[in-house]
Amino acid sequence: MRASVDMRRDGHRQKRAWTTAISLVAVCALGAACDSGSSSGPAASSASDAADVNAAAANPIDPGAIDKAVGQIDGMVDELMRATGTPGMAVAVVHGDKQVYAKGFGVANMATGAKVDADTVFQLASVSKSIGSSVVAAEVTKKAITWDTPVVANLPSFTLSDPWVTTHVTVADMYSHRSGLPEHAGDKLESIGYSQQDVLARMRSVPLSPFRATYDYTNFGLTAAAESVAAKAGKDWATLSADTIYTPLGMSSTSSRYSDFVSRPDRAVGHIKIDGKWAPTTFQREPDAQSPAGGVSSSVDDLSHWLEMMLGDGTYQGRQIVSPESMTPAISPEIVSNPPAGPADRAGFYGYGFNSSVTADGRTMYSHSGAFSSGAGTNFVVIPSADVAIVTLTNAAPTGAAESLGMQFADLVQYGERRTDWFDLYGPAFEEQSKPFGSLVGVTRPAPSTPTQPLASYAGTYTNGYYGPATVAERGGTLQLSLGPDGRTTYPLTHWSGNEFTYSMRDENAEDGSISKVTFDGPSMTIEYYDDEESNGVFTR
Repeated sequence: MRASVDMRRDGHRQKRAWTTAISLVAVCALGAACDSGSSSGPAASSASDAADVNAAAANPIDPGAIDKAVGQIDGMVDELMRATGTPGMAVAVVHGDKQVYAKGFGVANMATGAKVDADTVFQLASVSKSIGSSVVAAEVTKKAITWDTPVVANLPSFTLSDPWVTTHVTVADMYSHRSGLPEHAGDKLESIGYSQQDVLARMRSVPLSPFRATYDYTNFGLTAAAESVAAKAGKDWATLSADTIYTPLGMSSTSSRYSDFVSRPDRAVGHIKIDGKWAPTTFQREPDAQSPAGGVSSSVDDLSHWLEMMLGDGTYQGRQIVSPESMTPAISPEIVSNPPAGPADRAGFYGYGFNSSVTADGRTMYSHSGAFSSGAGTNFVVIPSADVAIVTLTNAAPTGAAESLGMQFADLVQYGERRTDWFDLYGPAFEEQSKPFGSLVGVTRPAPSTPTQPLASYAGTYTNGYYGPATVAERGGTLQLSLGPDGRTTYPLTHWSGNEFTYSMRDENAEDGSISKVTFDGPSMTIEYYDDEESNGVFTR
């Protein structure tokens, strides 16, 4: 669930940059040579657009280029599915105020063989942020709120560690990830069973980076803003989303409730790799706690309606759903999300729930990606000046296939050819971000030994001010670690050496093969996985 390619990765910032939704231009910062556009230079300005320098920057699109690009989608999908083994994919294209392509490929579930079609419902992961942004824009259109409305104005219980930031952080700040909350703050709390209310309440103890000067992609910060908008409307978020966007656009298969997704007969099951082969996931991502950030499920046919509205300046089938004045700030650069690595590189930007960029051909583009490691990789790309958009949904843990298709299509539209091998860029980036967590991963276990202390001496209830209680119990000659408010998240501990133990984990925030070290020191226990920006990982008995 997650904006620009940010390759930062150490033991404490393991959370995948893919679920920060990969920026479609920032991939150039990975070190690959990016095409600088047509060698013919800017198109000549006409008298009518001479005053608009930006509009004159892009070269004209060849007549028929979009139709030709659409005609190559089947082949590109086949190529990417073969390269990645992705079980199922669905793609739609909108152009000229209508859907011009919608098709499914592969299977929705490898266990049943059910086929994917344009109506198959997928989990969207962080593409939910962009759709949710249009929900907020609809409320801005109605003047119920503004983008600059403070979150606490309608969610007075929300508190951050800095009182001044608490009173001043706005809906816009949260939707552009510039609140100062650290990257993915709260996600680990959700994974051990804390409710949305509990997670938001614990934000008050998290240290902040400089306000409005730091970009850190944060699902629960955005969720707080969305919930404040819903509170103002007097509705829950899922109902507000349906009332303002889904129902008016005829998106009958779209919902922001997980229960609606699992009840769909035609839905895509997430797939993960087990021993190098794709298989239906062994755990399902239930994202209701951060629904505004990652909880939407939809089909490419439904999403075509939303893209028609976006390309139509907020109008759908003659009805104004969102005003251009409310939506334009959201798709515009609001903060640098990926600084350029050198003078010749383009920067990546983020708006309010959208990546916002300028292509090599000088055209504005907005987009977003989404990813669940439990089996979802999604992406859409919009090029307003070409009046075209493409959306791609997959039911596999992210591989870069969805992003690659979007950029290959964008190349074909702008240049009539594929200028860059996008999968050669995205594939390794996603592979890097799917590495397991832990300083002991790949380390040879020491020779068998006994713990320094009797197992019973390690048992007890330990507490961390942010992550809450952690119980260690001796059962059957081994230790078991239980976490979370109800203690249902449990791991058997394996002795490593001295007072060090380990446990293996696999959830939405930790890749397969992840190993966390647990170190006991008198009355304290340090859990490596939770030693991060939100906490020092120390639990005290």
